[in-house]
Amino acid sequence: MDFSTIFEKLYEMTAFSNIAAEPTFLIMYALGFLFLYLGIAKHYEPLLLIPIAMGILLANFPGGEMGVYGATDLVINGINYHNAITLSDGSLANSFLATLKDGTQAYIYGDPVTKIPFDVYHCSLPQIAHDLGLMNMIYYWLIKTGFIPPVIFMGVGAMTDFGPMLRNLKLAIFGAAAQVGIFSVILVAVGSDAFTPQEAGALGIIGGADGPTAIYTTIKLAPHLLGPIAIAAYSYMALVPVIIPLVVKLCCTKKELEINMKEQDKLYPNTLQIKNMRVAKIIFPIFVTVLVAIIVPSAVSLIGMLMFGNLIKEIGSDTSRIADTASNALMNIATIFLGLSVGATMTVQSFLNWQTIGIVAGGFCAFAVSIAGGIFLVKLFNLFTKKKINPLVGACGLSAVPMASRVANDIATKINPKNNILNYCMSANISGVIGSAVAAGVLIAFLR
Repeated sequence: MDFSTIFEKLYEMTAFSNIAAEPTFLIMYALGFLFLYLGIAKHYEPLLLIPIAMGILLANFPGGEMGVYGATDLVINGINYHNAITLSDGSLANSFLATLKDGTQAYIYGDPVTKIPFDVYHCSLPQIAHDLGLMNMIYYWLIKTGFIPPVIFMGVGAMTDFGPMLRNLKLAIFGAAAQVGIFSVILVAVGSDAFTPQEAGALGIIGGADGPTAIYTTIKLAPHLLGPIAIAAYSYMALVPVIIPLVVKLCCTKKELEINMKEQDKLYPNTLQIKNMRVAKIIFPIFVTVLVAIIVPSAVSLIGMLMFGNLIKEIGSDTSRIADTASNALMNIATIFLGLSVGATMTVQSFLNWQTIGIVAGGFCAFAVSIAGGIFLVKLFNLFTKKKINPLVGACGLSAVPMASRVANDIATKINPKNNILNYCMSANISGVIGSAVAAGVLIAFLR
């Protein structure tokens, strides 16, 4: 074997040959590095953006087999198949060409010799890891089963204090109003014929500004869009410090932003006072769980876990150990696996298409309309009441807790350093978490 042959073999062994043949990989590398920059340098949701960024990079190095290439299911003639696994070099792993009922042909994940499809959900972990790689194992067993999002909701519940919302229950309505972005974008997406109702539902949920909710809804309605929707959802969550000020500037006057909520409370004090807040905090998660389970059962997996996490937190020392586990170790483990596997779905094949562009654009619209919806409901409310509310409270009806509240409070204090509205914003912000999860349950019930 001469030196030219050896050099050629060494070159083919590296990823350079595949990158040179398919330069679109460079776009995915740029996206991964952008997320790393936002997470490290800008401190935008680093706990999520950094794992997602690394997942994107790992998935798009040809030959590494770290991408979730089997994330898309193929539903034809009412039969659910697992798509052939397309490797980075363009080859097909463990698949065969099958003729379907309508005469069309498709590559299906299965035994090429026996022509028997593999059921990933019933494969052993070693088999999935061997055939599809590590990321596919994590994806199929932790993500696509819908396991991770409820676990994260439990952790969020264990870190959330519902006290600000209970003290200002009237403000909680603005968390519900902010969900208008979800349903507005769904209607537009369905009307455009670019998305099916299920895909539109998965797209619209981005407007709730809740990553786990978006992932859970997408898994149920449109699993093939998980990568782009998860990336869009978490990107806009990370950009809350940019998007909220933009929408507020377009929708609010300086006079409106100067409304001092504490002064309004002095002029028009609340008539309803909770005497025993600890008891109220314990009763509240139980009551909400039962209510949601009766009215919107499809949302109980998210709401129930959220409220369970909050309940063990509020009980106190008797459950402090499991509350600490839910909010720290377990939450962190779930976040790592979620970020890496979601990033790994962002392969060249799944991301670089017109539908993804539509998702990115539609997700931004859903996000912005949700913020604007909360603001305009406050404006409407102020027309009929003596006690005025700062529109920034309505802008916090998103599920992005507590970032949305902090951003709104920063805007208010820049205008007037004494106008601290953080607790009021948290009321709408926390209710937005519940509202987005309920909205997801409604969408799953109607569209699944």
